[in-house]
Amino acid sequence: MIPAWPGLRSSGRYPGRVMEAQHRMSPDEFRRHGHAMVDWVADYMAGAGDLPIVPDVKPGEIRAMIPDAAPEQPEDFADIAADLDRIVLPGATGWASPGWFAYYPCSVSGPGILGELAAAGLGQQGMVWATSPVSSELEGAVLDWMADLLGLPAGWKMDGSGGGVIQQTASDAAHLALVAARQRAVDGGAEIGDCVAYLSDQANLSLEKGARIAGYRRIRVLETDDRFALPAEALRRAAGEDRRRGLRPAFVCSTVGTTATAAVDPVREIGEASREEGMWHHVDAAYAGSAMLCEEFRRHQDGLEAADSYSVNPYKWLPVNFDGSLFYVADRSQLTGALSIDPPYLRDSGEGDRRAVNYRDWQLPLGRRFRSLKLWFALRFYGAEALRAKIREDVRLARMIAERVEADRRFELAAPVLFSLVCFRHRAGDEATAAIAEAVNRSGHSFWSTSRHQDRTFLRIAIGQVNTEAEHVERLWSLIDEVAPPPGG
Repeated sequence: MIPAWPGLRSSGRYPGRVMEAQHRMSPDEFRRHGHAMVDWVADYMAGAGDLPIVPDVKPGEIRAMIPDAAPEQPEDFADIAADLDRIVLPGATGWASPGWFAYYPCSVSGPGILGELAAAGLGQQGMVWATSPVSSELEGAVLDWMADLLGLPAGWKMDGSGGGVIQQTASDAAHLALVAARQRAVDGGAEIGDCVAYLSDQANLSLEKGARIAGYRRIRVLETDDRFALPAEALRRAAGEDRRRGLRPAFVCSTVGTTATAAVDPVREIGEASREEGMWHHVDAAYAGSAMLCEEFRRHQDGLEAADSYSVNPYKWLPVNFDGSLFYVADRSQLTGALSIDPPYLRDSGEGDRRAVNYRDWQLPLGRRFRSLKLWFALRFYGAEALRAKIREDVRLARMIAERVEADRRFELAAPVLFSLVCFRHRAGDEATAAIAEAVNRSGHSFWSTSRHQDRTFLRIAIGQVNTEAEHVERLWSLIDEVAPPPGG
């Protein structure tokens, strides 16, 4: 049985239905319930750091609290809302906790939530320009803002040859790049079965999955160097071998901030190699791309002008709610040419005007949500200066932890610290490293993850949750220092 959840109570906040015979929520009812719901969310955000990060539930326990069938008669909204405390919170993982150091964050912020609320209320379906002019044009404008803030090539803005679009996740962006790359190779005379996609052994798993879905029968995973980066020469050798076998090198992905270690591939060198072979070069900057708000980090993506596409997920480091991956292409015609099907019922008054962007041709689904509103709200509420300060502070905290690791005879770094991720292990081996990981995750106030490379386990401290401050990092380090075995132990 799940115990009563501490700290949040909805009792008395949700007035009952005003008109029992009414089959839809009236504006007055919505206003009352909406105010109460905002109070509930605000309470959760204020108290997220005091709640356990990992739910204390067993598989099936939550499902057992949910009826087997939908209700035949309407329920009072007060009863529905009460189940947020009774059922939802006990099974919710604390992604919004300041003690979240696992994976990379999924941010939650006031402006982001309110942007989502407004988008939900407006109910826009922006498949083509005519179905929601504001959805199309605001998205293009905000993507242009971000292109400038991140130092991306000018041609990738909406008035250039390329442009940007918001996908759900970096996985969706990578899948689109793979599809466009495949189509370009086929248009150039290749057979689909002969197209080859090249990935590093540190590339996100979504790349291989996307390649399979996109019909690539040949996927080559290349070994990285001692800094977990993909050497351009390894790519050249592999592509040359495949050319001699009669295959067609079609796609390569370089990563700026890999999932496991935040490693960076040599973007310029891989771009040069891809152009020599006529391959599509996609740059996956899902995590670390947000750091490019600060000019001092842009050296890590030097050479973008040779790339064909690029993706970054603001929600992994900036105060923008999940989901929403910014996907840019150098030549929009190659993306839309691979995806566009033009039935008469989707032609509209903006046809032929380049400013009337039909984003259905920039993605796999037909329908699309008004995702740009939450990003627009967040950029305006915080301002770029505050976002840069957040990035720099997180990096400072990561470097502080890295210095402590290097100064402590019990530990060793497992990867270079380039951004706000610190990877390290106990010198005594996997057993000691795993014991530290388990002790931290049992604490309730901090949560992190491990990974493995070359059969060795290492710990990951991913600093970047929007609510994380120095005190939370210090608390984590104090616990690590307390539970870590002595050298050799």
